[in-house]
Amino acid sequence: MISLYVPSETAIRHRPRVWLRLGLMLLVMALLAGGLIGFHLFKAGALTQMIANINAAQPTVSTMAATIEPWQMTMTAVGSLRASNGADLALEVGGVVDDIAFESGQDVAAGGVLLRLRLNDDEAKLQQLQATADVDATTYRRDVRELRSQGVAQSTVDTDAGDYKVAGAAVVAQQAVIDEKTLSAPFAGQLGLRQVDLGQYMAAGTTVVTLQALDPMFVDFYVPQKARGQIAVGLKVAVTLDAFPGKSFGGAVSAFNSKVDSSSRMLEVRATIANPDGALLPGMFATVTMSSGPVQSLVTIPQTTVAYDSYGSLVYVIHSSADANGQQQNIARQQFVTTGATRGDQVSILRGLTSRDSIVTSGQLKLHNNMAVKIDNSVQPTDDANPVPQDH
Repeated sequence: MISLYVPSETAIRHRPRVWLRLGLMLLVMALLAGGLIGFHLFKAGALTQMIANINAAQPTVSTMAATIEPWQMTMTAVGSLRASNGADLALEVGGVVDDIAFESGQDVAAGGVLLRLRLNDDEAKLQQLQATADVDATTYRRDVRELRSQGVAQSTVDTDAGDYKVAGAAVVAQQAVIDEKTLSAPFAGQLGLRQVDLGQYMAAGTTVVTLQALDPMFVDFYVPQKARGQIAVGLKVAVTLDAFPGKSFGGAVSAFNSKVDSSSRMLEVRATIANPDGALLPGMFATVTMSSGPVQSLVTIPQTTVAYDSYGSLVYVIHSSADANGQQQNIARQQFVTTGATRGDQVSILRGLTSRDSIVTSGQLKLHNNMAVKIDNSVQPTDDANPVPQDH
C-alpha cells in the first residue's frame, strides 16, 4: 500500500517566505560585489590620473653654460715658520749675574754684550799668571843672549823656554774662564723675553734669552714623495697664516731634505720668505701653496652641479627637442664625466663635457634621465675660484 505525502497548509503558507529571503540575500551580495568592483575601478582610474599629472608636471631647474678657463696645477701643504738663525742663549759656567746689558725685545748686533757674571778673583788670578809669564819670558830671552857667548847650557835654555810656554798657556786658560762669564750675541737679531734677573745665581746652561734672526724667515713643510718631480729649488710659493687673514707672503723653495721619511713617505721642504718688518715669528702655523707645471685650458663648472655615486660622476645636460605636439621643450639627460682638480667653488672636467654644453646647476634631485624641465636662472649657485667667507 503506497501512501502519498501531502503538504500541510502551514508548509504551503511558509514556502514563499524562504524564496523571498534567498532573493534578498542574492541581491545584497550582488550589490556588495558591484560596489567593490566599482571602488577598485575608481581607485585605478584615480591612480592613473595622478601618475599622468605627475609626469606632466615639469620641474624647474637653473642652468648655465660650461666654460673653458685656464688651470695650473697647485699643491697645498701645512708647515711651521722658523728663523733663519735662532738660539736660546746660555752660559757654559754658573755664577751670580753682575750686569744685564739688554732689554726684552731689543734688536742687537752680532757680538753685542748681553750679560756678565761676577768675576770674583778671576781677574787677580789672571794678573798673577800674567806676571809669572812675563818673568819666564824675560828669563828665556836672557838665556838666549847668554847662549851665544856660551854663558849658559842649551838644556837651561830649553827648560826656560818650556816654562815660558806653560806660563803663557795658563794666561790664555784664565782669560778663557773670564770670557766664559760674558754672554754676547752670536748673530744679529731680535731678543725675546729676559729670563734672569740682576743678582740672581745662575747655574750653567740656564737660558738667559732667546735670539732670533727674523729676516729672512724659513717655512718648513711636508709634501708626498710623488710630488718630488713637480717642485724644484726656486719654485715660487705663497704663504698664508691665520694671524694675517687675507694676506699672502711670497717666497721660494730653497732646499729639500736629503731623505724621505720612511714611516710617512713624506719629503720635508724648506722655503725662504722675506720678513723685513718682523711680523712673522718662529713657530707660527702656515699654509703653503705652490703652482707647478704648464697652464692648461679645461672645461670648468661649479662643484654643486656634479652628482657623485657608485657608478661615477654625472651631470645633467640640457637638450632641446620637439614634443608630440611639435613644440620645443628642454630635456635633461644624464652625462657621465671625469672630474679633475678643484679650486674654490669650481671643478675641472677632463672628459664628458664641452664649452657648448648647457648644464643643470640646481634642482638635480628632482630629475631623472630624459625628463622635460622648465628653466629659471634667476638664482645661481656660487662659482668663485677664490671664495672668501662672508659674515651674514
